[in-house]
Amino acid sequence: MIDLIHGAIANGVIFLDTAEALKAQTGLRDKVQLATKFGIQFLDGKFQINGDPAYVRAACEGSLRRLGVDCIDLNYQHRIDTKIPIEVTIGELKKLVEEGKIKYIGLSEASASTIRRAHAVHPITAVQIEWSLWSRDVEQHIIPTCRELGIGIVAYSPLGRGFLSSGAKLVEDLTEDDCRKVTFNT
Repeated sequence: MIDLIHGAIANGVIFLDTAEALKAQTGLRDKVQLATKFGIQFLDGKFQINGDPAYVRAACEGSLRRLGVDCIDLNYQHRIDTKIPIEVTIGELKKLVEEGKIKYIGLSEASASTIRRAHAVHPITAVQIEWSLWSRDVEQHIIPTCRELGIGIVAYSPLGRGFLSSGAKLVEDLTEDDCRKVTFNT
């Protein structure tokens, strides 16, 4: 995997999207824009969403340490914690920007109203959303909101979670450990 990343950078890739659990690769920092995410924890055998300011700060510090960098270019809230007002979470991220630990703030899988509320606290640079021929519902409210506010879109799963590729075509064809099976059976 590391050789693949080095090869991609050597061939012009300049944006790396990571997550909390990944470790540093030395010698690449000056060549890439580095994005990471926080907000999903695996605790007590299950995934939990966390937007608490103390966790936001600890997750940032942990990512800086694991990635071996002084500053994260783009830090996404991986999922929105509905128990913590978005203004509170973004307020802590704003402090991290002011401290020079983060350059830009992003959201992942946020509604149009949440994007607006977050953007009112601090400018949101990017919103990561599932967007493909399979999943076009974001075109109704989220895309127009981002356009209006000047927020970039980072699409994930552009091949419809693989269903628009040459892979499995039915949920029933997925193996039991395939995360897509869990997603579509909930």
